[in-house]
Amino acid sequence: MKLNIIETGYFKLDGGAMFGVVPKTLWNRHNPADENNRCTWAMRCLLVEDEGKLILIDTGLGDKQDPKFFSHYDLHGDATLFSSITKCGYRPEDITDVILTHLHFDHAGGAVIYNPDRTKLLPAFPNAVYWSNESHWNWAVNPNPREKASFFKENIIPLQDSGSLRFIEKGTSPFASIDFIHVDGHTEQMMLPVIRYNNQKIIYAADLVPSSFHIALPWVMGYDVRPLLTMQEKEQVLKTAIKENHILLFEHDPFYEAAVLEQSEKGIVIRRRGALSDFI
Repeated sequence: MKLNIIETGYFKLDGGAMFGVVPKTLWNRHNPADENNRCTWAMRCLLVEDEGKLILIDTGLGDKQDPKFFSHYDLHGDATLFSSITKCGYRPEDITDVILTHLHFDHAGGAVIYNPDRTKLLPAFPNAVYWSNESHWNWAVNPNPREKASFFKENIIPLQDSGSLRFIEKGTSPFASIDFIHVDGHTEQMMLPVIRYNNQKIIYAADLVPSSFHIALPWVMGYDVRPLLTMQEKEQVLKTAIKENHILLFEHDPFYEAAVLEQSEKGIVIRRRGALSDFI
């Protein structure tokens, strides 16, 4: 197995939304806000080469929205989804599977692209199977008022129309070395891939723990639909990570890719953080 970090650029989100009820005087020390109260965040995907499969986990924001949309989020940085895949020596046609942890626009936006004359939306990876789960899919295509602005039908309906969409049932996995944790606090049935690598486990933490700044249990995003449940789910995942020495991989941390944790007198804390390559 080989693991490749796929950086897709950075974007900005409101600091208060990203840290919920945590006061700005606390979170601003970790990720300082700009003049519009926005912090910079990564959109970090993962490419897993295993047993003849090339599996991409999440797809970032994509580039098909209009300039007004991108002005809200200040998409920046040199890396893109395709450039990062190319840098690893692959083409979009080589991807066999795309796992979408959930269908919010900053995770599924790169899943679909326009054809050359921009008349039709198509899967960005033409030979790939795209994986979601039925409960989350139904939640996304019939969105509640709170999340409606996060689910774009143009990001997901073309996957269904193309016939490339498949569902993962809870408690199962179509992959030899990847299991899934299903959680409901951030959104209905978000899937966290757990990759078994060289006698280690790497948890792709998605939006349950979006960054190393979100380890403390009360540090929960304002975007979460069930924040108290997020705290419970996070505590369970983090305690297991400590007990079994799992590695957490952060999708949105602008500085650190991964971390390992420990239990202290003050609660769950980071023992060490850095690049994924520092831990494997």
